[in-house]
Amino acid sequence: MTLTAPSTPPNSARSLGERSAAHLWGHFARHGDAITPPVITRGEGMRIFDDRGRSYLDALAGLFVVQVGHGREELAEAAAKQAKELAFFPLWSYATPPAIELAERLAAHAPGDLNRVFFTTGGGEAVESAWKLAKQYFKLVGKPGKHKVISRAVAYHGTPQGALAITGVPALKEAFEPLTPGAFRVPNTNIYRAADDLSGDPKKFGRWAADRIAEAIEFEGPDTVAAVFLEPVQNAGGCFPPPPGYFERVREICDEYDVLLVSDEVICAFGRIGSMFACDDFGYVPDIITCAKGMTSGYSPIGAMIASDRLFEPFRDGTTTFAHGYTFGGHPVSAAVALANLDIFEREGLNDHVKTQAPAFRATLEKLHDLPIVGDVRGEGFFYGIELVKDKATKETFTASESERILRGFLSTALFDAGLYCRADDRGDPVVQLAPPLIAGQAEFDEIEQILRSVLDRAYSLL
Repeated sequence: MTLTAPSTPPNSARSLGERSAAHLWGHFARHGDAITPPVITRGEGMRIFDDRGRSYLDALAGLFVVQVGHGREELAEAAAKQAKELAFFPLWSYATPPAIELAERLAAHAPGDLNRVFFTTGGGEAVESAWKLAKQYFKLVGKPGKHKVISRAVAYHGTPQGALAITGVPALKEAFEPLTPGAFRVPNTNIYRAADDLSGDPKKFGRWAADRIAEAIEFEGPDTVAAVFLEPVQNAGGCFPPPPGYFERVREICDEYDVLLVSDEVICAFGRIGSMFACDDFGYVPDIITCAKGMTSGYSPIGAMIASDRLFEPFRDGTTTFAHGYTFGGHPVSAAVALANLDIFEREGLNDHVKTQAPAFRATLEKLHDLPIVGDVRGEGFFYGIELVKDKATKETFTASESERILRGFLSTALFDAGLYCRADDRGDPVVQLAPPLIAGQAEFDEIEQILRSVLDRAYSLL
């Protein structure tokens, strides 16, 4: 019998990066023979470490997730303790103590009468759940034609077929069409790119942008539109905050046309803007909140759709079912971790910390305005985007080839090599996105600014 040598060396002879390239299919990642992904092995506080022992400042909180910082032993201990008591049981006509307590805690933080918590395992599932609830709710109350949704241009709402249809980034959808029908787009709140007669008056611009929602509802037919999905601060495109009066007007429009307002807070909830839910930061009460990421600070996956009592009422008759769910939705271990995470928020005053430190974060980043490549610095709380331009005076943006060369070919690698983990994004105009853990302070703000200054200065020389 002749033995044939294995085609690849054993694991001990290959690096983690080589093993990853051989078998791991990365999310939103490019793959090829020349591509070996960085391997992150450990996190502590504000920093992450790779398999070579190098340290990086995490200026994106993983992916807008790790609110309380890396290496929190009590969150790992909460998971282990719950796993010993009850590792898993579904919420399909049953309940578990951690899910009950977490639903109570979330409802207590949510505004208005948003008292009903439907658990998922992530943000895209929460968005998917919200659209399905909107459709069924209107059928139950005698308005079966209301099924369409409106969202904003460039906005990202998730990858499931429904959530992807709501997403306003064409390049992310083309490969998966045809998508769930019934999703329509309106302009976002990018005042930096607004028309000249609007860009100088934020309140006027906010009214204009909100009125486009009413216009879309009228065009599609009010008896066909079920919901409007909006992030408090839109992520894709580079952190578009709402102009003054925007959400006040949107709420009026939704009430006028009997359309549900969904606050997609997968990124913005749990202190990212300051309050536990960002709708409180901007003074509006939605009909539904979708959330995920920061609920456990990423220590275990979970998401939620939080709905108003009004939306739950048709399901209280003892026979009607919301025929929707997820095996791991409200997983007891994840729920226990979320409770421990909320304990940290309260004990350490993280919401107040963000509100107190946010002006310093803004002021530090605004120093970058003196760089010729920086066109705009915008955001709220601990959530910012820096838009890059070829020409500050004209706001001329990059061509597709320049964006490929500067963002993907240079910036992403150069920032990481300089010790900064953040995000160079070109789903809209090219931006660098920043969302550090909520424990960050002036020392971290300064380090972020200094690394960005050095690398962005080099990037401009490549144009």
